[in-house]
Amino acid sequence: MRLKNKVALITGGANGIGLATAMRFAKEGAKIILWDVSDHGQAAVDTLKQGGYEASFKKISVTNEQHVQQAVAEGHQQFGRIDILINNAGITRDRTLLKMSKQEWDDVMAVNLTGVFNCTQAVAPIMKAQQYGRIVSASSNVAIRGNYGQTNYVATKSAIIGMTKVWALELGRFGITVNCIAPGFIKTAMTDIMPEEVKQSSMANIPIGHWGVPEDIANGYLYLASDEAAFVSGICLTIDGGAAR
Repeated sequence: MRLKNKVALITGGANGIGLATAMRFAKEGAKIILWDVSDHGQAAVDTLKQGGYEASFKKISVTNEQHVQQAVAEGHQQFGRIDILINNAGITRDRTLLKMSKQEWDDVMAVNLTGVFNCTQAVAPIMKAQQYGRIVSASSNVAIRGNYGQTNYVATKSAIIGMTKVWALELGRFGITVNCIAPGFIKTAMTDIMPEEVKQSSMANIPIGHWGVPEDIANGYLYLASDEAAFVSGICLTIDGGAAR
């Protein structure tokens, strides 16, 4: 098992990529701390427990710094350590620049960027004390190539790449690696609501010829969270079927 006895905190874990990651990590021996704003996270943890895996669920918004700090302390107390942080929680509020409201900008910034900062800042001291940690955050391939109508989303995902590089420099001496993943089009509830013409046109830019599935990203998270990636830090791993950039 590649994550035997490791404790993994996964945000946005109730469905999609987060849920696939929780399931994959559990099968590889990890104990799971799952966070989400959706009550569906409890069902996910119940399923894990029924499979004989150790897991806990906390309904929490990563935007609330106080709640994040408290939940990290509770998870640490329950499991004794936190080895892996997967900053997976994210939202979209798509609109062109001339139509985007301040609230739509603020909402995406709060979850996708400030949320990553809150969680990482809360977990890093624990990893420092352990002299071990794996931090992996969700960027996006649109951070590299841009995307029409996603000023707010692209801004956050680009910033995550930058923060990843900074944190790799700052935390490396404590045995902590920091990386991010840039998914392309992945079939999730978030992408299911996209207009059909956008879905079809996206295929023309993917050499492999199809969208990815959540398990494709979970496999990337697994690699960067494992000891196989002990000498990998400060990178952004793009998983998008070779999509044109």
